[in-house]
Amino acid sequence: MTAGTSVSRGVQSPPEYRPVLPSEQEQRLQETYRQKVKEFDQLEVDLRGARAFQRIFLLSMLGAILLAFLLGYTVIIGLWNTQPLFTRYAGLAIVVALWVAMGRLLWANRKKISTKSGELRNALQDRQTAAAQLPLDSPSALRIYREASLEIVDQYRKGANKNRRVHNFFQVIIITGSIVTSTLTAMNDGGSTSLRLGTALLSGFVGISAGVTGYFKFRERGYNLQSTADEIEKHYNASQFMLDEYAGSDPNTPLSEDDRLRTFARFVERLKEEQRKRELQLEQSSSASEEHAG
Repeated sequence: MTAGTSVSRGVQSPPEYRPVLPSEQEQRLQETYRQKVKEFDQLEVDLRGARAFQRIFLLSMLGAILLAFLLGYTVIIGLWNTQPLFTRYAGLAIVVALWVAMGRLLWANRKKISTKSGELRNALQDRQTAAAQLPLDSPSALRIYREASLEIVDQYRKGANKNRRVHNFFQVIIITGSIVTSTLTAMNDGGSTSLRLGTALLSGFVGISAGVTGYFKFRERGYNLQSTADEIEKHYNASQFMLDEYAGSDPNTPLSEDDRLRTFARFVERLKEEQRKRELQLEQSSSASEEHAG
């Protein structure tokens, strides 16, 4: 009984069988996955554009309401006692119709955004379903991951360029504003109230720009994003041409494609984690500076 139990325990269970998909079926799954990703990206772009249009339309609507209020005030105060009866009520009707039309358009755009949000969620679910059908342990899935890393590189570089532009914008304001403030201070002999007021406003704007730059650290954020994108691109090229870590310890027996792809995925995940940690450190340093100032 004991011997039989020990023998049964010593016998290892056979490894789990993973069916290998035919190449044609795997290609069809990859094509389906790429199509779902394309549809998801298109819906995401459409939704982003609709939201931007809503913000622009909301600002336009607020301006139109303000203008309509002024026109209504003019109709009521300026024309009520001087113009005929038709002009009075026609002006008020136009103002009310303008408000109603703008409200209906804003409501229709809100429903459009809600519909696009639902379509985007459905497209995300379809993309996840298509991705779940792919064999994750196959070289083709790792190739898809390597090619998708180029999108991460592009995303990081766009973020770096955006932070760099914002940093340069504020630096131009700080440098130019400081010079102009010093010049206006030297030119003002104390008799010009408007010049003194303009100098004070410009000095305050320069101080606000310096504070925003120091708090949000656009330069550091841009540098971190750019360096991470460069590192991912370097590993992408190295894995493709079997360089450095991807060449293997023995020149006569280079690493297989599967090993290179897995090594690349491991490096990319590590770089993404380091980037998230750097972003978190910047957030914590900004919060600590704010608490110290308070």
